[in-house]
Amino acid sequence: MDIKLLTVAQTAKYLQLSEKTVRRMIGDGILQASKLSKRTWRIRTSDIDSYLSSTSNFPIELEVFSDTKTDNNLIVDTNKRKHAPIKNSPKQISLFAGCGGMDLGFEKAGFNIVWANDFDSDAQAVYSLNLGKIDKRDILTVNEDDIPDGDILTAGFPCQPFSNAGNRKGVHDSRGLLYKECLRIISKKMPKVIVFENVKGLLSTKYIDGQNLADVIVEDLSSMNDIGYNVVYQLVNAADYGVPQNRQRVLFVGVRKDLGKTFVFPSKQSKEQLAIKNILDIPADTENHIDWPLSPQALDMIKYIPEGGSWKDVPYEHLAPRFQRIRDDMKKYHSPNFYRRFSRNEICGTMTASAQPENCGIIHPTENRRYTVREVARIQTFPDDFKFITDTPRNITAMYKVIGNAVPVTLAYNIAKAIMDQVFTPNSNKE
Repeated sequence: MDIKLLTVAQTAKYLQLSEKTVRRMIGDGILQASKLSKRTWRIRTSDIDSYLSSTSNFPIELEVFSDTKTDNNLIVDTNKRKHAPIKNSPKQISLFAGCGGMDLGFEKAGFNIVWANDFDSDAQAVYSLNLGKIDKRDILTVNEDDIPDGDILTAGFPCQPFSNAGNRKGVHDSRGLLYKECLRIISKKMPKVIVFENVKGLLSTKYIDGQNLADVIVEDLSSMNDIGYNVVYQLVNAADYGVPQNRQRVLFVGVRKDLGKTFVFPSKQSKEQLAIKNILDIPADTENHIDWPLSPQALDMIKYIPEGGSWKDVPYEHLAPRFQRIRDDMKKYHSPNFYRRFSRNEICGTMTASAQPENCGIIHPTENRRYTVREVARIQTFPDDFKFITDTPRNITAMYKVIGNAVPVTLAYNIAKAIMDQVFTPNSNKE
């Protein structure tokens, strides 16, 4: 659809800025626009192109598409990557970057990734394929001086030590102490903003000295280098921020105290379009639309599970012996709900790295199989042009791991946009 004029809202969405920032750019003459009334403007696509060209050495072409779910049937494609960063965009340091879910969301919100690191080879391969260069060293061996300065540091330090889905060891697991590596680098770089992401289990984890780990994190950051950070943390459900998945994660956001600001988490969004049925319309020839076959035992069980059901629907004689033992004493095992088959009208359960039907909603609603790699990627809100590696059975299995470990892209984007608006937008404390 050939569109010549955009509203302020549509322009803000494309530029990944707040509407307030776009209006200020218009008022300052940075962005040309036509005034229709006191607060109504229209911006030509050619003027947006001119603005982008003036702030970048890379030519960018504005693309507008039709979509019946948006106002006036107009949207701007937000899945386009490889756009040149806007001039003076905040620089992001990404620790434990994984396959890039957090970084893609922050990139969409206008941040410029200047350095990323992860030690997992599968995550490295996917990140390099989609987002570019990633430092592959063990973070323990990385000198602080090897890392460029940045305005924001994000870190999804390993969550397995704190996870409720596994054998939780917390800080007594060597991976749990990788949090200290984050502190080492923060102490040297002192970025304006820090973002940590981890699993719900962190909130009930005790530090080595018996303190609550969340309180230790706040205390460590609050007093950093006698400057410190104003730190807030919150347990969020990704489904409240545009992700078709009930996925609870803890987010810590710290703003350096000399900036005089404290982050406020954005308001929850509507869940109206988040049912599983909305992500299943994938063309058969879409890349990475391939599944990891279930075991014969699992296949024998799931054929008895109706859409919306679980292992409790499987006849006793078709349960594996270990499930029979649990069925015999449900109270002892706290009535677990294994092999949950979410219906098409439900929001999906948490995608985990293991992708096993015992501990996540990995079973397709109507077909006796796991979700494909592409379906799981959609549930984690990766765009369809984000590439995964599915050329061998081993790599297919690995993709479930890296996607399950990722921060959902849309959750990251919504948090990143709020940080951009509150901290990095000039006069963000003023109307």
